[in-house]
Amino acid sequence: MEELARIAGRNEFLSAVRAALAEAAAEGWRDFWLCDPDFASWPLGEPGVIDSLTQWAGGERRLTMLALHYDEVLRCHPRWVKWRRQWAHRVQCRALQELQADDVPVILHATGALTLQLLNPPRYRGTISRQAADGVRARELIDAISQRSTETFPATTLGL
Repeated sequence: MEELARIAGRNEFLSAVRAALAEAAAEGWRDFWLCDPDFASWPLGEPGVIDSLTQWAGGERRLTMLALHYDEVLRCHPRWVKWRRQWAHRVQCRALQELQADDVPVILHATGALTLQLLNPPRYRGTISRQAADGVRARELIDAISQRSTETFPATTLGL
């Protein structure tokens, strides 16, 4: 993949996410972040994505997700929810506090590897970058919003 590629529509975004998660599995990304207001439009529940995440999940690795809430994940991605139960020790879900949907960036970021970001989420327009400067900006943005986040969306619910 080239240093900077454009995303110009929903299908390109979905393909880029699938490709990035396949790369995470193949390259063994140690740590990566997903950020979206609710992840409703991501392909998280697709069998191929679940296969990539399962392959990625071995070793000392961590996926951190940031969202306003996880209601849409439960509703739209039941396969992912089931997968997460098994891999909860690798996946941390955090709720963003004090933000509105328009303030939440849509980003997939792996330090030193890749930054996928929608700059215009309603139109699915964005970039896929391997440039260090883009990675630094994405990580600074993620760090800033994650400081105001709280752990949420437990993998299992305990009850009597």
